Amino acid sequence: MGRGKLRIYLGAAPGVGKTYAMLSEAHRRVERGTDCVVAFVEHHGRARTEVMLHGLEQVPRVELAYRGTVFTEMDVDAVLRRAPAVALVDELAHTNIPGSRNTKRWQDIEELLAAGIDVVSTVNIQHLESLGDVVESITGVRQQETVPDEVVRRADQIELVDMSPQALRRRMAHGNIYKPDKVDAALSNYFRPGNLTALRELALLWVADRVDEYLQEYRSEHKVSAIWGSRERIVVGLTGGPEGRTLIRRAARLAEKGAGGEVLAVYISRSDGLTSASPKELALQRTLAEDLGGTFHHVVGDDIPAALLDFARGVNATQIVLGSSRRKTWQYVFGPGVGATVARESGPDLDVHIVTHEEVAKGRGLPVSRGARLGRARIVSGWLVGVAGPVGLALLLNAVHLGLANDMLLFLSLTVAAALLGGLLPALVSAALGSFLLNYYYTPPLHRLTIADPKNIVAIAIFVGVAVSVASVVDLAARRTQQAARLRAESEILSFLAGSVLRGETSLEALLERVRETFGMESVALLERKSDVAPWTCAGRVGVGVPLERPEDGDVDMPVGDHMALALTGRVLPASDRRVLAAFAAQAAVVLDRRRLREEADQARALAEGNRIRTALLAAVSHDLRTPLAGIKAAVSSLRSDDVAWSEEDQAELLEGIEDGADRLDHLVGNLLDMSRLQTGTVTPIIREIDLDEVVPMALGGVPEGSAELDIPETLPMVAVDPGLLERAVANLVENAVKYSPPGETVLVSASAIADRVEVRVVDRGPGVPDEAKDRIFEPFQRYGDAPRGAGVGLGLAVARGFTEAMNGTLNAEDTPGGGLTMVLTLRAAPPLEPAPADGAVEEVQGARHMQDVQDVQPERQVS
Repeated sequence: MGRGKLRIYLGAAPGVGKTYAMLSEAHRRVERGTDCVVAFVEHHGRARTEVMLHGLEQVPRVELAYRGTVFTEMDVDAVLRRAPAVALVDELAHTNIPGSRNTKRWQDIEELLAAGIDVVSTVNIQHLESLGDVVESITGVRQQETVPDEVVRRADQIELVDMSPQALRRRMAHGNIYKPDKVDAALSNYFRPGNLTALRELALLWVADRVDEYLQEYRSEHKVSAIWGSRERIVVGLTGGPEGRTLIRRAARLAEKGAGGEVLAVYISRSDGLTSASPKELALQRTLAEDLGGTFHHVVGDDIPAALLDFARGVNATQIVLGSSRRKTWQYVFGPGVGATVARESGPDLDVHIVTHEEVAKGRGLPVSRGARLGRARIVSGWLVGVAGPVGLALLLNAVHLGLANDMLLFLSLTVAAALLGGLLPALVSAALGSFLLNYYYTPPLHRLTIADPKNIVAIAIFVGVAVSVASVVDLAARRTQQAARLRAESEILSFLAGSVLRGETSLEALLERVRETFGMESVALLERKSDVAPWTCAGRVGVGVPLERPEDGDVDMPVGDHMALALTGRVLPASDRRVLAAFAAQAAVVLDRRRLREEADQARALAEGNRIRTALLAAVSHDLRTPLAGIKAAVSSLRSDDVAWSEEDQAELLEGIEDGADRLDHLVGNLLDMSRLQTGTVTPIIREIDLDEVVPMALGGVPEGSAELDIPETLPMVAVDPGLLERAVANLVENAVKYSPPGETVLVSASAIADRVEVRVVDRGPGVPDEAKDRIFEPFQRYGDAPRGAGVGLGLAVARGFTEAMNGTLNAEDTPGGGLTMVLTLRAAPPLEPAPADGAVEEVQGARHMQDVQDVQPERQVS
């Protein structure tokens, strides 16, 4: 019996309809006569899902007792005994109760598959193990139940069950997913539109990658080499010339015309390392391609057209973009060029675009081969062997003559030795000198520069040819060795530069020190000036020696743009090193620009912070001081009035109002003074760890009794805030909510913990605010009529946001499910203190943590 097949319904979030789709598939299979049973399906009280279970055979579950509670799990043995053709097993990532046959449900499914039973299962994207950190950063919730990605990838079929965030939230609001008492909390936390959109994107991208893998596997198994235009993939052939940026932009425009278009820029270098491409230009083109959403690839190949076509077919490309040739007219005698060859060999499945540019027919520099450095000792040895060796051998052979053939072999061995040691020139001299000595001393007629026997002429010619050939091979090998070593060093240096860019290293001095060490210089300085006539200034310098005033004062200067240069002292660099130095210079300019942009951003942030606090201060003065001042003034005016005879009770009430207003003013002025000191930078918010239930209840003193309801759990972690600022922020939010709530409706002030933050939510049932006005309601000093009619905006919201952001928190507005506005104030939770347990308590703590994990697992079964 073969292995069963696994089909998985994948969803972005609970409630999208995975289980419903699985049960619908089961009914279709039963109608076709397939033996299909329900091994384990949870309907979670959803009426429509429960109805779909009717008419399907269900295998009884096994009951397991754990910690005094009885749980039910899938009975694997019962399913194996039943041996259906298809088994439905819900919740692939579920963790079984301790004491079960396997720890995880996907392990149960593996047993069913191994027994030849087809399995249909479900899983949400947040349960994939590799996405745990991503999902936690999106939702603030760490998934306790996960399944290895490989288990899902091995599935024979994966079907995405998709639903828009708006439709899913409507299902939630109608009570089709959770019970009514959990709807508001779910919509306000996990089921926010942003969370659902991000999870949906994760699911779509994951399934798209899997579909791409299926396609590549199919093409590989069936040896399909033709291009399948499932989506536009455009390959841009780069030469390292300045026209590359034009080609990349043209390819990006072509990709935008089709859905899902992809741009792949490829640079092909020869295997010998000879290239005229500028590393700086290639770096710019790589950045441009990545900024436009494409990718950059470096391929090695001696036959550039063939390598380009192989790459395009390997990535299933549909189009190739090349630039018109830069060669001059006379250079076409050497061949048709890359563009023409690619167009001819592309075939009917690849479209080739030849794009004109400003560099057409302007010529291009060809790589120049430089001589290899064999070392002084080797060259001297080669000349000694090539010159003195034949003379010494001739003297030896005059005493002991071995015959012409042997004499020639001995002279040839000296020529080969000279080639191995000194290269081409010593070998040529040795061959010429050896030929002369062979002709003069050992070829009849002797002691004359003539040759009587024609066979001896052929022998000497072969001798010279072999000598020159061996010397050429040795010289070429030495050149290639030197080039390989140089290219390896250059690649290591450029790899360091690329790594520093990826790591975001921004220390100019560290980069200049790296330049000094790489090239063995005494000092390195980055000089710049504002214009062509302005004096040079030093932006950064490392090393010893007299500071340079101009780039020309250094032993080496490398210009960077029009008004910047890298100057080095210590020695004169060879021209071959300037290519890598140019890459360092370009990176130094980038690091300097990045550092200045960061400084400007810090200054702008400081100015924005001051403006924000100043705005909040003015808003507070104009808004919050007016009410108590008006109350005090009215009470004092009433007491001083001679027209009314106040009773003692009335006087006491008016005095009490004056006292309350004065206390409120005193409290508010204290906070405002702190804010003014904040603005001038003389003080920072006094952040300390405090419980919310110590601050939030005090903020409700300014609203009528019974108009606000407080729900602050005692289990919340402490928050790191300034108590005075937090109290004023919450007070403004509550006053605003009470002001715009309908009569008889209570404002709810609740708090909850999500990951490393705590949220305070002020919920009202008022008219609400349109999405386009949610940011505008936090602007201070709005003129009458700026706000939408009936939106319920107030100046106090600007104060609340200013105070909140001063404490590194955030304040945003959301729609209340069922109508109204919810203000979400997010604060940083204080780090928990975990004292180390005593030695004897280690096992108890571990057991408690294990029990907590089990408790965390069980609710997941109720909602997933």
